[in-house]
Amino acid sequence: MHYWLKPVSYIAGLFLLIIPAVSAQQEPPARSLFDIPARNLINCPTANTLPRGCFDVILRVYPNGGILSGTDIGLSNRFTVGLSYGAEGIIAEHNPTWNPRIEFNVKLKLIEEQPYFPAMALGFCSQGQGSYSKEWKRYTYKSKGFYGVISRTLYFYRSSFGGHLGLNYSFENEVDNDKSPDLFFGFDSQINYNVAFNMEYDAALNDDASSSPFGRGRGYLNMSIRWLFSENLELEAIFDNLLNNRRDAKTFGRGLRFTYIEFF
Repeated sequence: MHYWLKPVSYIAGLFLLIIPAVSAQQEPPARSLFDIPARNLINCPTANTLPRGCFDVILRVYPNGGILSGTDIGLSNRFTVGLSYGAEGIIAEHNPTWNPRIEFNVKLKLIEEQPYFPAMALGFCSQGQGSYSKEWKRYTYKSKGFYGVISRTLYFYRSSFGGHLGLNYSFENEVDNDKSPDLFFGFDSQINYNVAFNMEYDAALNDDASSSPFGRGRGYLNMSIRWLFSENLELEAIFDNLLNNRRDAKTFGRGLRFTYIEFF
């Protein structure tokens, strides 16, 4: 079913490992969103982390009136920790359905990006996306769980292009018993310093069990457009499940994400 994933991931890996980064000499420490590479695409992580002495506050609005809030803190230039919590039906005329617990995110960058070598990071994220199903004990889009990811960025004048490739193992498999490791890859492109376009593909190898009402074997193709409104505020329009991979969805999902960043 996923016979074409091997050559695609091989090509993506060659791109990340072989193509040198065209970058300027060492720049001053990041002091705004304009200076910090994307830490996530849409649902998938990159190898980038927040700089030391920095934190963000994120609000994501998703279908069925859901809101997910979270914050990340850069404890060092290579180590980020965060937590998140949310509910479905906050923007609605009925009582919200709260997620069962606070979720956590930890990311450690093992290798900084070099001219001929990509950045590499390991992490753990228990936060899935979308509404939480008590019956299936999982989010609509499974959390990444433990993951490893490599990232390569190329710079051209006031624009940049980043490629990302990762593997992960989610622990949201208690009911559907789909314990396969998963593969994801994608890219981000920043144009004219304040507009960015992101796209990712999650193969969802751990979300294609025929017994569940979720993935149907096509994987999840997602995209977003980001607008860096100011040095501290970023607005993002999200379009997920473009391949209509979910059995319980009639069309792709639409959402918004707001990111505020501050330094201390």
